[in-house]
Amino acid sequence: MPGRAVSLQAVKVVHTLIWAFFASCIVAIPIASVYGEHTVAIGLVAVVLLEVMVLLLNKWSCPLTGVAARYTEDRRENFDIYLPRLLAKYNKHVFGTLYAVGTAYALLAWAHAAAA
Repeated sequence: MPGRAVSLQAVKVVHTLIWAFFASCIVAIPIASVYGEHTVAIGLVAVVLLEVMVLLLNKWSCPLTGVAARYTEDRRENFDIYLPRLLAKYNKHVFGTLYAVGTAYALLAWAHAAAA
Protein backbone atom coordinates (compact mmCIF):
# COMPACT_ATOMS: atom_id res chain seq x y z
CA MET A 1 0.00 0.00 0.00
CA PRO A 2 1.36 3.45 -0.89
CA GLY A 3 0.04 5.00 2.34
CA ARG A 4 2.02 2.58 4.49
CA ALA A 5 5.19 3.19 2.49
CA VAL A 6 4.83 6.96 2.79
CA SER A 7 4.14 6.67 6.52
CA LEU A 8 7.21 4.46 6.98
CA GLN A 9 9.35 6.94 5.06
CA ALA A 10 8.08 9.79 7.24
CA VAL A 11 8.89 7.88 10.43
CA LYS A 12 12.34 7.01 9.09
CA VAL A 13 13.07 10.65 8.21
CA VAL A 14 11.96 11.90 11.63
CA HIS A 15 13.86 9.08 13.37
CA THR A 16 17.01 9.85 11.38
CA LEU A 17 16.80 13.58 12.15
CA ILE A 18 16.35 12.91 15.86
CA TRP A 19 19.24 10.41 15.77
CA ALA A 20 21.44 13.02 14.01
CA PHE A 21 20.59 15.59 16.68
CA PHE A 22 21.58 13.28 19.55
CA ALA A 23 24.65 11.94 17.73
CA SER A 24 25.76 15.54 17.18
CA CYS A 25 25.22 16.31 20.86
CA ILE A 26 27.36 13.32 21.83
CA VAL A 27 30.17 14.33 19.49
CA ALA A 28 29.96 17.95 20.69
CA ILE A 29 30.41 17.11 24.40
CA PRO A 30 34.22 16.70 24.38
CA ILE A 31 34.61 19.44 21.75
CA ALA A 32 32.83 21.93 24.02
CA SER A 33 35.10 20.86 26.87
CA VAL A 34 38.25 21.32 24.79
CA TYR A 35 37.16 24.91 24.19
CA GLY A 36 36.43 25.46 27.88
CA GLU A 37 32.67 25.60 27.34
CA HIS A 38 31.94 23.41 30.36
CA THR A 39 28.40 24.68 30.83
CA VAL A 40 27.60 23.79 27.22
CA ALA A 41 29.19 20.36 27.65
CA ILE A 42 27.18 19.61 30.79
CA GLY A 43 24.03 20.86 29.05
CA LEU A 44 24.69 18.46 26.18
CA VAL A 45 25.26 15.63 28.66
CA ALA A 46 21.89 16.43 30.24
CA VAL A 47 20.09 16.56 26.88
CA VAL A 48 21.45 13.17 25.90
CA LEU A 49 20.64 11.82 29.35
CA LEU A 50 16.99 12.63 28.67
CA GLU A 51 17.16 10.46 25.56
CA VAL A 52 18.83 7.70 27.57
CA MET A 53 15.93 7.87 30.03
CA VAL A 54 13.41 7.56 27.17
CA LEU A 55 15.26 4.50 25.87
CA LEU A 56 15.48 3.01 29.35
CA LEU A 57 11.74 3.47 29.93
CA ASN A 58 11.07 1.86 26.55
CA LYS A 59 13.21 -1.27 27.20
CA TRP A 60 16.24 0.16 25.33
CA SER A 61 14.25 0.72 22.14
CA CYS A 62 13.39 4.01 20.52
CA PRO A 63 9.63 4.63 20.60
CA LEU A 64 9.77 5.42 16.88
CA THR A 65 10.84 1.83 16.21
CA GLY A 66 7.44 0.69 17.41
CA VAL A 67 5.73 3.29 15.24
CA ALA A 68 7.73 2.21 12.17
CA ALA A 69 6.91 -1.44 12.87
CA ARG A 70 3.24 -0.68 12.23
CA TYR A 71 4.01 0.06 8.58
CA THR A 72 6.27 -2.85 7.58
CA GLU A 73 7.05 -6.48 8.29
CA ASP A 74 10.76 -5.77 7.72
CA ARG A 75 12.80 -6.14 10.89
CA ARG A 76 16.33 -5.57 9.63
CA GLU A 77 18.44 -3.46 11.96
CA ASN A 78 17.74 -0.31 9.95
CA PHE A 79 14.09 -0.84 8.95
CA ASP A 80 13.10 2.21 11.00
CA ILE A 81 15.94 4.66 10.26
CA TYR A 82 18.12 5.81 7.38
CA LEU A 83 21.43 4.44 8.68
CA PRO A 84 23.69 1.72 7.29
CA ARG A 85 22.69 -1.65 8.75
CA LEU A 86 25.97 -2.10 10.61
CA LEU A 87 25.71 1.29 12.30
CA ALA A 88 22.04 0.72 13.13
CA LYS A 89 22.92 -2.65 14.63
CA TYR A 90 25.70 -1.29 16.86
CA ASN A 91 24.36 2.23 17.32
CA LYS A 92 23.86 1.98 21.08
CA HIS A 93 27.30 0.42 21.53
CA VAL A 94 29.10 3.02 19.43
CA PHE A 95 27.31 6.10 20.69
CA GLY A 96 26.94 4.78 24.23
CA THR A 97 30.72 4.42 24.40
CA LEU A 98 31.27 7.86 22.85
CA TYR A 99 28.78 9.35 25.31
CA ALA A 100 30.43 7.72 28.33
CA VAL A 101 33.95 8.70 27.25
CA GLY A 102 32.90 12.21 26.24
CA THR A 103 31.06 12.72 29.52
CA ALA A 104 34.03 11.46 31.54
CA TYR A 105 36.34 13.77 29.61
CA ALA A 106 33.99 16.73 30.16
CA LEU A 107 33.81 16.07 33.88
CA LEU A 108 37.59 15.74 34.17
CA ALA A 109 38.15 18.90 32.13
CA TRP A 110 35.63 20.77 34.26
CA ALA A 111 37.29 19.57 37.48
CA HIS A 112 40.72 20.49 36.14
CA ALA A 113 39.50 23.97 35.18
CA ALA A 114 37.89 24.45 38.58
CA ALA A 115 41.10 23.43 40.35
CA ALA A 116 43.23 25.83 38.31
